[in-house]
Amino acid sequence: MAAPTVFTMTTTTYLELSQDGGGAHKFYEVTVEDLAVSVRYGRIGSAGQTQRSTFPTAAKAQAAAAKKIGEKVRKGYAPAVRGQRAARAVTRRAVTSAPSTARAVAPVLWRFRTGSAAFGIHVDEERCWVGNQAGDVFTLDRSGEVQARFSLPDGVKCLVADDFWIYAGCDDGKVYDLSSKLPFAAYDIATDVDIFWLDIHEGVLHVADRSGRLTVIDHEDEHQWARGGQGEHAWMVRADGDAVYYGDTRGVAAHAPDGGGELWHTATEGGVLFGWQEDTAVYAGTSRKKVQRIAKKDGRVEAVYACDSPVYSCATSPGGRFVFAADSASSVYCFAEDGTRLWKLGTGGGSALSMQYRDERLYLVTTDGSLVCVDASEAAIEAAQEGTVPVARDIKLAAALPVYEPATTVTAVTSVSDAPAGSVVVECVTENGRTRVRVVSQGYDSGWNVQFPRAIREPGARYVVDALHPAAGGFYRVRGDIRRLR
Repeated sequence: MAAPTVFTMTTTTYLELSQDGGGAHKFYEVTVEDLAVSVRYGRIGSAGQTQRSTFPTAAKAQAAAAKKIGEKVRKGYAPAVRGQRAARAVTRRAVTSAPSTARAVAPVLWRFRTGSAAFGIHVDEERCWVGNQAGDVFTLDRSGEVQARFSLPDGVKCLVADDFWIYAGCDDGKVYDLSSKLPFAAYDIATDVDIFWLDIHEGVLHVADRSGRLTVIDHEDEHQWARGGQGEHAWMVRADGDAVYYGDTRGVAAHAPDGGGELWHTATEGGVLFGWQEDTAVYAGTSRKKVQRIAKKDGRVEAVYACDSPVYSCATSPGGRFVFAADSASSVYCFAEDGTRLWKLGTGGGSALSMQYRDERLYLVTTDGSLVCVDASEAAIEAAQEGTVPVARDIKLAAALPVYEPATTVTAVTSVSDAPAGSVVVECVTENGRTRVRVVSQGYDSGWNVQFPRAIREPGARYVVDALHPAAGGFYRVRGDIRRLR
């Protein structure tokens, strides 16, 4: 006798929430297929991200789906037709770059052209990272040789480091972890947030956005608190263990990290276009041609560094001994700690939209999409001021360089022995309706959660990670590669 035919019932409910005036513009789709419920959500016009759960009976799957739909309808979502609403435009920073008025050009050692205007930069002991508006992130060694390329779904607004981990904030509303070979979406910021800048401290994400709002998201990618500023276009956010420092068109404010209460607010000379921090002070580059050093303790302006055009970026040497700035006229400056201008030179290219100093080198990313390495040693600067500069080396992109795109799946292994020595086993569990990841291996606190990419979480699945590191907030962070344990 032939086996009976089994029919699988599939139903899909598609909802949208779109508000005028730049508010929410997102979708939520629930699909029920037999015992499985898939939820896809994100910005309208994007692919979004998907979560899938399996239930013991079809009735329970239908009930879970109905609950999810009901929750969204109560929040203002309504049935819609997919594709009728277009994706909302993402804000691109409007910048101009005039020729430099400096009489001499900076001693550029090497230059790498990424192909699109670049905002993101990070330099560590071994590598330089640069991210551009095309969604490309390149890593180079300190001598300028290109090592790797990541291709992200949208423009990169900024690159930030949190100890070992490197993150890219993108125009698709996500923050990608670039610390292992394949990038993962580590944080999915609310889809109505248009990222301008971000910082991460001990796994807690701080986002400044177009509307002048500060949003804080914890290591589980869950919203903690948000505060509106006195202005808009918030291009500065920096964080430490004591406060979150936020700058917009009206000035700089410090907020308590545990709830967002304002600790102080300091009006600046012009809107804030960039921010930097050291242990005891933050530095705000402004549209009124100034960099202002502001004490973290009380918001007092300690020093002012005067440029000749609006300041697009700034940075310091360790401890703030030297302060560097770049303006809208393709010039770069160096000041003594007290505000005395030491030198001004042309970049030899576009205006620097971000910068970082390390080991007598000043690294710039510019409006023409270049990552530029400047010799900032005293001897090199003196020679440049007298008209002697090295011939800049143009770095070429290797044709065979592999391109790494965000992963939604991971390599599977049959046992822990297939992973590097010292690897740790973690398990994905469902707890109070939320998907968490906990440690299985001995020697770890089983009550702590593990910060883990949501795109690959599957209840009941086990994974092998290269290493876990404890964070101050009482959770573990993954370091290295992730593998699915069959």
